[in-house]
Amino acid sequence: MSEVDGATLMARSLKQQGIDHLFGVVGFPVGPIAAAAQKEGVAYIGMRNEQAASYAAQAYGYLKGRPGACIVVTGPGVVHGLAGLANAQQNCWPMILIGGASETYRGGMGAFQEERQVLIASPFCKFAHAIDTVARIPWYVEMATRNAIYGRPGATYLDFPDDMITGKVDEDKVVQVRRCPDPPRMVAPPENIEEALNLLEKAERPLVLVGKGMAWSRAEDEVRTFIERTQIPFLRSPMGKGVMPDDHPLSVAAARTLALQNADVVFLMGARFNWIFHFGQPPRYAPDLKVIQLDIAPEEIGHNKETEVALVGDGKAIVGQLNAALAGRQWFHPKDTPWRQMITKKAEENAAQIRPQVHDDEAPANYFRALRDVAAWMPKNAILSAEGAGTMDIGLTQLNVANARSCLNAGTYGTMGVGLGQAIAAAVAEPSRPVIHLSGDSAIGFSGMEMETLVRYNFPVKIVVLNNGGIGPGMPEIPDNPMFNMKPNSL
Repeated sequence: MSEVDGATLMARSLKQQGIDHLFGVVGFPVGPIAAAAQKEGVAYIGMRNEQAASYAAQAYGYLKGRPGACIVVTGPGVVHGLAGLANAQQNCWPMILIGGASETYRGGMGAFQEERQVLIASPFCKFAHAIDTVARIPWYVEMATRNAIYGRPGATYLDFPDDMITGKVDEDKVVQVRRCPDPPRMVAPPENIEEALNLLEKAERPLVLVGKGMAWSRAEDEVRTFIERTQIPFLRSPMGKGVMPDDHPLSVAAARTLALQNADVVFLMGARFNWIFHFGQPPRYAPDLKVIQLDIAPEEIGHNKETEVALVGDGKAIVGQLNAALAGRQWFHPKDTPWRQMITKKAEENAAQIRPQVHDDEAPANYFRALRDVAAWMPKNAILSAEGAGTMDIGLTQLNVANARSCLNAGTYGTMGVGLGQAIAAAVAEPSRPVIHLSGDSAIGFSGMEMETLVRYNFPVKIVVLNNGGIGPGMPEIPDNPMFNMKPNSL
């Protein structure tokens, strides 16, 4: 009977689980995995740093709906790769980090780059395990895949020792597994659907908060049908940008603060009451706010803010239920309500306030003026990758996105350095679409060497860097103090 080695089994197992690209930085002992992957039909994208590779993998998983995979070397490589692992877990994006490890028979002996990798990875992922038998590699990969995409999506880690990578086993002894099916789309109880619609119908100032959970569940068509049928204003999270087009007339992004503070019923749709939406607490929200919450994770219901109606399950399926139930109802929220008029008036006031900056041609350019030029040539079908403090924050308000899963940014973790890795993931996942990376001069430094990766693979990513000569807003003047005896742009 013929034999197969661990590297080949890993490549075959990834392919079987629908993982067609592998990001990473090769070295001891994971080089054979990259070589085997290419033989087995899994494209390998070699990056310049493990952080960027792991950021690419987690974004690729979000864009494609199956886990993104990343290989890193032992010890320091795994430590660098933890950045993407943690980011994936916070963003609820599916990812498998595969870390090389020293030989199993040298555990605790001080082997080259030996580290307790399963232990240090565990706090940042849903599932972490060491591969201890070559024959069981397909089983471990299926487990990692299932944990990454079932329930709330997230990160998984596999520790792959050198002797498991190079070890061999008879083909007939390999544990056989099936491809992990896509997760079942769980629906909400019909009575909860009716309760949600009743609450929205009675609301005087309803608001829908659309998060990236709706993008993950591919629910953009259902969400648009629901919002246009009910005529309820909506606000998107930074990564929920594009689930509904930014220029849609029901968007309240230009009057965000007023909308949040005055809503009497909020439908939290695939979003969380964390720092991005101010924890659902006063003074950002009314003290008597009522909440409808749609989330894939039951433990998220009521987090930071009591929930009146819980809709636990898949976003696409549940909004589909809401749309079906609306067929028997006649209500919608008309355009001439005081609520809609209040939002429109505030949006117009805010637009007038920034208009002088948008048209200010003095040098150096301000953010709004610079972004006006970017907006003018950015294609409507582009995928936007954005990072930086002012650059990203203001950029997301000025650059319209019309499609779901088309805005990648610092996300829930607020991570700087994700930009070029995520831009590479977008170029790989959507080769027919233009990709634009928008970055500040500080943020670009975290992963700037990945420009070489873009060139090497001929990925057509356009990079725009807005340079304000500092980190975040920078410091225009340094205090006269020996502690600050440094160049202004170091802050």
